[in-house]
Amino acid sequence: MYPVDTIKTRIQMDQASPFRMDSLYSGVAGSLFGQVPYGVLTFGSYEMYKQSLSRHFPPVMTYALSAILGDLTGSFWLCPSEVIKQQMQAGMYSSTTEAFSKIWSTGGIRGLYQGYWGGVSRDVPFRVAQLTTYEVTKSVYLKYKKRRLQKHRADVQARQRRRDNGSNSANNDDDKSLDLSPIEAAFCGAVAGSFSAAITAPLDRIKTIMMTDSSYATTVAGCAARILREDGLAGLTTGVIPRVVYIAPSVAIFFIAYEQVQQKLK
Repeated sequence: MYPVDTIKTRIQMDQASPFRMDSLYSGVAGSLFGQVPYGVLTFGSYEMYKQSLSRHFPPVMTYALSAILGDLTGSFWLCPSEVIKQQMQAGMYSSTTEAFSKIWSTGGIRGLYQGYWGGVSRDVPFRVAQLTTYEVTKSVYLKYKKRRLQKHRADVQARQRRRDNGSNSANNDDDKSLDLSPIEAAFCGAVAGSFSAAITAPLDRIKTIMMTDSSYATTVAGCAARILREDGLAGLTTGVIPRVVYIAPSVAIFFIAYEQVQQKLK
């Protein structure tokens, strides 16, 4: 799905030919270097925060607070790779080495963290929306699944009792925890991914501009104000369709693996 992300970045930067086929994978190496450890830090800490906070807060509040803390934990690792990736996607550099060298020589450590607050302002709401939506969707679906299984078992037991002349057999399966199948995890993940990607699209446009054009604005509020002034409300939703197109299946695939790992670790 990386080429779709590249096209989205070009659209958000108002480039003349965003759908051109060249350099669609530009910056992918730097992105992997940032995203893989970021995912481990974010979701690993999310589970630890969730376990700790669940003793003090109701479920939805626990999911939201854990998502905030988890994303902040991973954000310091992610930002430099995002700056390099997006500037390469914009065609500003031809290699990861060149991008890192030029950014470091002109801006030092601050250059690598250019647009950090723009990234945090997008990623924290995105992660809260994504994980809260996923957990709630999963909880609602598992309750529905449990009711459906209980009804099926009751029907089976009724038929069995009629065949056995009224004898009753115990069934303790209802006490067992229910898990999501890969298809069910993909469905819940796609719902969460689509929703969170769409509602945070304006913040993603702000983050892209701040990471690729340091002269555009120095603050998140200043960047948003300039977009509204120059492009109107429509400017904040630029790139929303490719953003949803690449995030929804990506999140669905992620939660398939996420659920399988969690189930193996039980």
